[in-house]
Amino acid sequence: MTVDVILGLQWGDEGKGKIVDYLAADYDIVGRFQGGPNAGHTLVIRNEKFILHTIPSGIFHDKPINLIGNGVVIDPAVFQTEVNQVSKWGVDVKKKLFISRQAHLILPTHKMLDAASEHSKGAAKIGSTLRGIGPAYMDKTGRNGLRVGDLQLADFRNHYDHLKEKHLRLLSTYDFEFDLKPHEEKFFEGIEMLRSLNMVDAAYMVNDYLKRGKKMLAEGAQGTMLDVDFGTYPFVTSSNTITAGVSMGLGVPPQRIREVIGVSKAYCTRVGSGPFPTELLDETGERLRKNGNEFGSTTGRPRRCGWIDLVALKFACMIDGVTQLCITKIDVMNDFENIRACTEYICEGKKTDRFPFDVHKTPVQPVYQSFNGWMQNLNQFHSFDELPQTLSDYISFLEKTLEIPVTILSTGPEREALILKEVVAGV
Repeated sequence: MTVDVILGLQWGDEGKGKIVDYLAADYDIVGRFQGGPNAGHTLVIRNEKFILHTIPSGIFHDKPINLIGNGVVIDPAVFQTEVNQVSKWGVDVKKKLFISRQAHLILPTHKMLDAASEHSKGAAKIGSTLRGIGPAYMDKTGRNGLRVGDLQLADFRNHYDHLKEKHLRLLSTYDFEFDLKPHEEKFFEGIEMLRSLNMVDAAYMVNDYLKRGKKMLAEGAQGTMLDVDFGTYPFVTSSNTITAGVSMGLGVPPQRIREVIGVSKAYCTRVGSGPFPTELLDETGERLRKNGNEFGSTTGRPRRCGWIDLVALKFACMIDGVTQLCITKIDVMNDFENIRACTEYICEGKKTDRFPFDVHKTPVQPVYQSFNGWMQNLNQFHSFDELPQTLSDYISFLEKTLEIPVTILSTGPEREALILKEVVAGV
């Protein structure tokens, strides 16, 4: 009957995959609604680490089927590697995984265009993951793209060659060298694997399940502040990462959406270029990076780190319609005597609690509120009532400021390292 949503509220890397993995066992479908292999959802199950780029994070559970929605863009080469890794762990991918025929394909030349464009920008680069995401979405909106369902066409290769030639003409305008052949070989190997999997008309499938009283968990990639419309444009991704993207990326009617669980780190991180008002370029920032092992799961790049930004977070909660908050990586600050939270900005000489649409052009100075740290390991605690008073006070402050209850607290990378309240959907 209903759809619950889990999505990131910052610039990605909030730990969404772990939360989806934990809650997925209580749902009938887990569906990815946007993004592509630029995502990296890290799961730690029985001390083994998995990084999922395209496959939904419910794939390791028995009950739910997993759906890649029409809003996702798929790189067949990357996808094949991921399917092989998941299969080695005993998952019957052909039984558990379904792919929308309307999902778009990332071609090798999309990745070449991505790299060439980023290279040409020099110091003004936006920090692309170079996975071909942007060019693939550009072809989608430009009505040139190839979709998963097109793989069933007898003349698919002709359609591929036509789009490739268009890309090669564009690439000729750049001073950029590349070797397409090895990428094409892996692409067409991935294409054969894709043809062997379940291609479905996902909107019909989802709505048929909902009519039968089934429950769906929609999984977002990246984060709200990377949304192409509402994020820190132009330093954003190429899709709608917010709750509205669920309807567009899975064919879910808006009225079906029940709970929106927003995920935020206890601090902030960002990979690549773009504005970051609370970034710390000092020993504290390095300490957060070291304690939190803040290196991109997709790119391996060190993440920029800073204090939690409640101005940006409140904005994200507003446009997402967040009903519950999950705070991850609270354990990273276990040994901090003092922690800080940005509650306002000073913008053009005035205080504001609103996020500027042009923050990349208008410098802002964060205004902080300080809190005493809890200075202890949290592994011994299993309920919110048991938490150290200093941490309990900090959580209460977040709830009051954001006007949303914190219902999940992540105290470590493992699946079981969670403290939950009973109001969490599906539990």
